[in-house]
Amino acid sequence: MRVVEVTAYGGPEVLRMARRPEPEAGDMPGRVRVRLNAAGVTIADLRIRAGLYVHETGDLRPPFVLGTDFAGRLLDPAPGPEGSLPAGTRVAGFIPWLRELTGHGTYTEVAQVDPEWLAPIPDDVDFTAAASVPLAAVTARQALDRLLLPAGSTLLVTGASGVVGRFAVQFAAAAGLDVVAVAYEGDESELKVLGAKHCVTRGEPAEVLANILEHAPQRVDGVFDGALIGPPMLASVKDGGVFVALAPDRAPTPERDIRVETVLAEPDPRALKDILQKVADRELITRVADVMPLEEVAEAHRRAEAGRRPGRIILMI
Repeated sequence: MRVVEVTAYGGPEVLRMARRPEPEAGDMPGRVRVRLNAAGVTIADLRIRAGLYVHETGDLRPPFVLGTDFAGRLLDPAPGPEGSLPAGTRVAGFIPWLRELTGHGTYTEVAQVDPEWLAPIPDDVDFTAAASVPLAAVTARQALDRLLLPAGSTLLVTGASGVVGRFAVQFAAAAGLDVVAVAYEGDESELKVLGAKHCVTRGEPAEVLANILEHAPQRVDGVFDGALIGPPMLASVKDGGVFVALAPDRAPTPERDIRVETVLAEPDPRALKDILQKVADRELITRVADVMPLEEVAEAHRRAEAGRRPGRIILMI
């Protein structure tokens, strides 16, 4: 089967197409096979490839296969969030790559996954949209749960133009929070439709901070740092507030009784099933930036790093 291997830590040029044996049923006890139709290119993929998580990956070294988000069809029956899922069921999920550290990701034709990572895809959601949802939406939902902010609190969401940030805006607005969104110029109208109360254009941290304080002169109750800006945004938080980072190396040192949390999403099949149904019902909106064949993975990484178009880049397999 075709896979994409990271041959060394570095830029997109280290990604290479390769061939590996297709797994057989029962090769890994407790795992089921999914024939993939689509895989998302996530920030985690970019950072792992670049070697930014080398301390977290321990003895694992290239070559390995990247990829977290996926959508495809079950090759083996599997238990599901609510009853069994027969072979042929359309499913989506994400591999907790940094927790597993097997080097087996979703840039492949067939993945072996834990059934606890899977949720069925509703009929009205295609593979492309489904592959853009799992890691981003579950991360946003679990981070909002960790914030513990009551309705009426002010939440700053950086990276609001991206897939994770867009879900955070939607979940926060649904929870009754006043959202200040940091986003690309031109996305203001769309983000306000999604629930943002105010929008600030991306830029240098000092400039962004000054613009945030125009909308929240008393500073914000919490930060969801979807853009991985890190320490510079801590100044926007009230004393005793909360800051949620999405990468350990971008978590600021706590000060002024501010609670700092780092959220690395854990698979939650029931939550993902609910989220995918909300996408089907148009209660949640996802965004796909580009759809590219697996063979163009290096270019997909270049586009993702350049941030040319907000949204998830999807590899079709």
